[in-house]
Amino acid sequence: MVSRHAHRPEPRGHWLLLIVVVSAVAAALVSEGWTTHEVASQSTRSPCTSPIPKAADTGKPVVRLDGSTAQTAGMPARTVALTFDGGPDPVWIPRLLHLLRAHHAHATFFLSGVQAARHPELVRRIRDAGHEIGSFTYTGSDLGSASAARTRLELSLTRTALAGSAGINTQLLRLPLTTQADTMCGGEWTAARRAAEQGHLLVAADRPTRKPERGVVQQYSQTDSAYSEVKKLFRNRKVEKYTTVSEGLGRSPADTPASTVGQVQGKALLQVQSIGHGFVQAMTWVLGVAGTLALLRLLLLVFFARSHVRRLHRFRPGSPWLREVNEPVTVLIPANNEEAGIESTVRSLLASTHRWLQIIVIDDGSTDRTADLATWIDDPRVAVIRQPNAGKAAALNPGLAHADHDIVVMVDADTVFEPEAIHQLIQPLAHPAIGAVSGNTKVANHRRLLGRWQHLEYVFGFNLDRRMYEVLECMPTVPGAIGAFRRDALLGVGGVSHATLAEDTDLTMALWRAGWRVVYQESAIAWTEVPTSLRQLWRQRYRWCYGTLQAMWKHRRALREVGPAGRFARRALPYLFLFQVVLPLLAPIVDVFALYGVAFADPVGSIGVWVAFLVAQMLGAGYALRLDRELLRALWAMPFQLARGRAAGPSI
Repeated sequence: MVSRHAHRPEPRGHWLLLIVVVSAVAAALVSEGWTTHEVASQSTRSPCTSPIPKAADTGKPVVRLDGSTAQTAGMPARTVALTFDGGPDPVWIPRLLHLLRAHHAHATFFLSGVQAARHPELVRRIRDAGHEIGSFTYTGSDLGSASAARTRLELSLTRTALAGSAGINTQLLRLPLTTQADTMCGGEWTAARRAAEQGHLLVAADRPTRKPERGVVQQYSQTDSAYSEVKKLFRNRKVEKYTTVSEGLGRSPADTPASTVGQVQGKALLQVQSIGHGFVQAMTWVLGVAGTLALLRLLLLVFFARSHVRRLHRFRPGSPWLREVNEPVTVLIPANNEEAGIESTVRSLLASTHRWLQIIVIDDGSTDRTADLATWIDDPRVAVIRQPNAGKAAALNPGLAHADHDIVVMVDADTVFEPEAIHQLIQPLAHPAIGAVSGNTKVANHRRLLGRWQHLEYVFGFNLDRRMYEVLECMPTVPGAIGAFRRDALLGVGGVSHATLAEDTDLTMALWRAGWRVVYQESAIAWTEVPTSLRQLWRQRYRWCYGTLQAMWKHRRALREVGPAGRFARRALPYLFLFQVVLPLLAPIVDVFALYGVAFADPVGSIGVWVAFLVAQMLGAGYALRLDRELLRALWAMPFQLARGRAAGPSI
């Protein structure tokens, strides 16, 4: 189907911008997920399949590998090398540093790269206090079961993180999930050799049974119990020196200044880590608020839909019945390359029970047989106007100038009408304050999955919305597929404006601001053709969203107005902005974040939240289908619709 806005610039798809934004978000989430949740890593060790070589199994905790040669070393007597694994922990690092300073002691901190990137100020505090810094790999996960590429990545990222956070490189490495040297067996020994090839000195710990006065490397975590154990160790009068690993071995410090390039790369890594972590935290709050608002919206829609139903069936004693409207009607059909549906549309109107019709087909520069097919319909009620292609608004206004009657119905050229639709649609115009009436648009081509999704969206989203708008008296859109207007109301606002891409929303808001009321007639049913490809759907929804933003901005001053216009604006515009603009725009990012939750965070929790939301949506959709007298079997497509994300818009 060719666009009806040929002379009006379509909003650019901004595919490049969308791809860049979604790719950046995905990259940040993958980085955050990998570093925080250790994807594809092991939190427990695999059993050893072979012992460490005898040359390394001497009971000493420090191991240097040079090719196939292993050398070991330990602390001299009365010397204790204090070592702390993981972190830096923002709670316990300050307390440990204070304890070490109080006892004039130094220690070696084996830091996780991801935590160093998250808390660079703590890394600098450790460095500035004169302590030694070693590597505990980037995620602190088991390297014994990791590939060579994963091992290199863990070590290089840690080196980069330390360079960015404190401007240092380190040669010391403690393999996670190891204690004594003989625990570096099996796959751990393979990881140790890979690390040694990159210049790392491997540091384990002495056995817990070894007396501190004999000289030991003590291994601690950063916890309350570790703090207590270190505090107790300081009371041992047989120990003369509490120091770092390198100083205990009589070596120069293992942490040396990083190169300028390394520091720049490190700071870039810290920025990426910070952005990813901040984005995850922000999105967690956003999704929490969005989920709450979505459920609140669902409850409001059901509540107001029920109120709308009660209104329709309630008799108010003493209230006068409005007269039946039987006045003649002019139907305007703008058409551009609509040969596939124009004849069906016109013939469905001619079959209407409301016989007093003037049907004007405005051919908007079609290059196919649209105008000819309409001309060949042998009925005096049908007239055809041909004009160069100028867009839908420019087609409607000439048709309005040729209208002979005071009631004007505007319809799309791909819509088929129920026989009672026109008569039902114009009945609310019996009330002199009503200037326009929205009909009930339904999806005709909903046999395929994409059409079924839109069918559910029309019934559950748009039509429930209209019931709510009707109760709150703030109908923002009379859809282009089926809508009735007073001719003098249209002329009073200057006809159909071409200033926005959502001319139907723009026109409806203009009528409210002119003092007219707009209502919904759910019994006036028209069947419309919806996009049959994702590309068409994307272009349609993008235009709706962009056009709605244009219309809202154009009529923003209505928020300060009084009377019906002000009440309409203060009720409808915030709702439209939040639920029909912001949430659809967030849909791609929310989809990426949902995948993040399943892949990286808590799969069970994420799937549980999705299922709970799905159940709530299906209950609401079932109620909407029941109100519209549609079959409930369409609900089977709802899970797939939620899985693909939604990009709804109010301008139908």
